[in-house]
Amino acid sequence: MNTQLFQNINKTVSLSKEEFEQFYSYTQTIKLKRKEFLLSEGDTCKHSYFVSKGCLRYFYSIEGNEHTGQFFFENNWYTDLESFLTGKPSRQNIEALEPTQIITISKDSLEKLYMLNPKFERFGRLMAERAFIGIKQRTEMLTNQSAEERYINLIRERPKVIERIPQHYIASYIGIQPQSLSRIRKKLGNY
Repeated sequence: MNTQLFQNINKTVSLSKEEFEQFYSYTQTIKLKRKEFLLSEGDTCKHSYFVSKGCLRYFYSIEGNEHTGQFFFENNWYTDLESFLTGKPSRQNIEALEPTQIITISKDSLEKLYMLNPKFERFGRLMAERAFIGIKQRTEMLTNQSAEERYINLIRERPKVIERIPQHYIASYIGIQPQSLSRIRKKLGNY
């Protein structure tokens, strides 16, 4: 049994060990090297991913420039929800920023599990709701906060990003150029 995944799921829905084993039997584990892509723009996202070790970044490539959407560390779930639900090609690129281990479960497997046990369906619904809230919060952050406020909030709310992510990706994530981030960091000093 994968204790890390079991504990993560049980924060959302309470599963017995037997129910978890049933869920886990539908999963696969994959390893990615640093800079290896999990999904590329144009691929269809057919899996949901649980990061058991490492870090993923999703980004969009627009006119040759990368725009980071989010970072996912240990104990985080990720899927390109739009592609996953509609079957349309993804516009996202997902790469490992560190050596990363992921537990995957396919959409087809999730659908089977939803039919077998309402707890699995509840888990899927709650995860989709969390994804929606995360997207809404990110949109509001980019719309309503200055670059300095976005950086300060990132320091407060997501210290792993500051500790583990290169500065040029952080700049992209908060929607500014790396030079602007350098100026903000210099202005804030040891904040």
